[in-house]
Amino acid sequence: MPTPKGYSLGQIRLHWIVALLLVPQFILHDTIKADFIAIGKGEAISFSPLLAAHIFGGIALLLLMIWRLALRARRGAPRPPADEPAALQAVAKAVHVALYAILLLLPLSGLFAWFGHVNAAAQFHELMKLPLLALVGLHVLGALYHQFVLKNGLIERMKRAG
Repeated sequence: MPTPKGYSLGQIRLHWIVALLLVPQFILHDTIKADFIAIGKGEAISFSPLLAAHIFGGIALLLLMIWRLALRARRGAPRPPADEPAALQAVAKAVHVALYAILLLLPLSGLFAWFGHVNAAAQFHELMKLPLLALVGLHVLGALYHQFVLKNGLIERMKRAG
């Protein structure tokens, strides 16, 4: 498969949609956590649009991430800049692999926790919140480093289809 010069419009849109969907997931987390604890104690909970938004947001994220992986497998991804050091390329690859993994595992563990009442899945889901934030932070810092320190235009690949 030839290596594309840039990301497709679909890949770019999915990237930004996933990024935007992550924000309310963090905001709505406390609502579902409280309801999960209440259910564990045998208490009844009432329908909450915030609870539904977290659940459906998680399902949407899972489906979008599967779509992203399918697009990446079919189309590929552009190569890193030619002048980028090998160590930086390795870090970038590790961060991307970890981001993809955690963005699949978080909604899956949430589904198993909520619908399967699997406490281990709930604990895993809770523990992965901070690593996800750290990975997103590294991803953003890497993009800003490329933009303002290396000034190699790497960030343009996520703004315009190529």
